[in-house]
Parts: sequence; C-alpha cells; structure tokens
Amino acid sequence: MPELPEVEAARRRLERRILGRRIRSAEAVDDPVVFRGVTGRRLAAALVGRRVKAVGRRGKHLWFELDRRPWPSFHFGMAGSFAVYDEPAKRPRFWRLEVVFAGGVRLAFSDPRRFGRIRLLRDPANEPPIALLGADPLLEPPTARDLEVLLGRRRAPLKAVLLDQSVFAGVGNWVADEVLYQARLSPVRKASSLRREEIARLRRSLLVVVRRAVAVRADSDRFPRTWLFHTRWGRTVGATTARGEAIIHATVGGRTTAWVPTRQK
Repeated sequence: MPELPEVEAARRRLERRILGRRIRSAEAVDDPVVFRGVTGRRLAAALVGRRVKAVGRRGKHLWFELDRRPWPSFHFGMAGSFAVYDEPAKRPRFWRLEVVFAGGVRLAFSDPRRFGRIRLLRDPANEPPIALLGADPLLEPPTARDLEVLLGRRRAPLKAVLLDQSVFAGVGNWVADEVLYQARLSPVRKASSLRREEIARLRRSLLVVVRRAVAVRADSDRFPRTWLFHTRWGRTVGATTARGEAIIHATVGGRTTAWVPTRQK
C-alpha cells in the first residue's frame, strides 16, 4: 500500500509534469466504488478548462488545486497510482480517470484493486476525510511535548497507535515497523507506557525514516541497507536483519507486523 513517502513522491512527480497546465479534456470510468460523492462523468466535466495551480498532499491523500473550485482529491488505497504519458495507446490498464492537458500530456489514475478513492471537494484540506487526519510527519511533525500528551492517553499497542490516521497521517505498515525498529521499541507495548526518553527516540526515528524515504523519492533500493524494510516482507521463517537479528512476524493492531524482540523492548 502506498504510504506517505510514496504519495509524496507521486505528488512531486506530478508537480513537475502538470503544474500550470490547462486541462483540455477528461474521461472517467463509471465506477461508484472508486468515485465517492460524485459520478465519474460529473467529476471529469468539472475538470475541463481548468488550470493546475498546485498539487497538495496530507497523509496518504493528494489533490489538485485548480484555478476554480471544486478540486479533485485522491486516495491511493492498496494499489492506486498515477501514470503520465504522451500517447493514447499508453493509457494504463485499470484506469479510472484520464486527464488530457493542453500540449498533449496525459495523466491517468489507475487502481486494479478498487480500494482507491476519488472525490470532488471545494476545499479538500478542510473537509472530511482529509480534515480528520492527524499530524503529517513531513509537513507538521508533532513536538515532543505534544507526542508525550498524545501517547499518554493511549492504552492501545504502540503499533496500532502509529497506524491510526487521526494521530499520524500517512504512516502505514512498513513505515510503522521501520520507525519502531529504529527506535528500539516493541510494537506490542502500550503507548501510554513509554518514558520521556523513549518518546524522544520514537519521534526522532519517525522524522528520520519519513524524511530519508522522501529524500530518495521512495525508491526502496536507496533506503539504508540496515533498514528493516529490506527483510521484513513475506513472513519468511528464519528471516534476519542486515545485522543478523532474528525477525518475527505477528498480528498487532490488525496488521502483520515484523519486529526484532532482541532489539525492540
């Protein structure tokens, strides 16, 4: 599932390709699962003639700021993605919305699993679901004091709290596992049990992981080789980290969790 680093990388790619361009035409598939609160036809019609002034993001949500409202917003779900191309024949499979810009540049949002969502909103950042999100670790990282207060109220496992989008916007499964590994904290610990210095470690790891992943455009081949990311997948029996630490897999907060009990306490 695309998480904050992947969505921010997509935002930056789109910004480079479509910023300032005017939409010449748009076409949408009739899909009431992906399109929410608006039909694909109505959303496509609302885009025609509009110019893209900015591409915004909060957490895992992304939206286009146009020269007239309303604006389209996107959530990638499990497998949503954008493709930018110049020839009609390159339109990706499972496309849900295609936009053609003046000059011939084409953009398509595709989603083979249909867990993504497309909405048409007057002010995406200040309307649900985006307005209900918590702090974005890249845009507005919580202070150590705010984090101490927030975690002190939570008795749920730490991993579950990290995945709560009303607390940490954009943190998903692999980011949460990496942050906890780097912070040397167990995912099953109650969030309220953390001491002040542990909260400081958690905050520092959160910022480092998110910023590093964003800096390399979410290219996992460029993540540090010591990251858990490279060996956390697949519930492989006997898997170890680059440091030779044994990885175990468990379900925490309803999600598969990879962690290292000898390191994370």
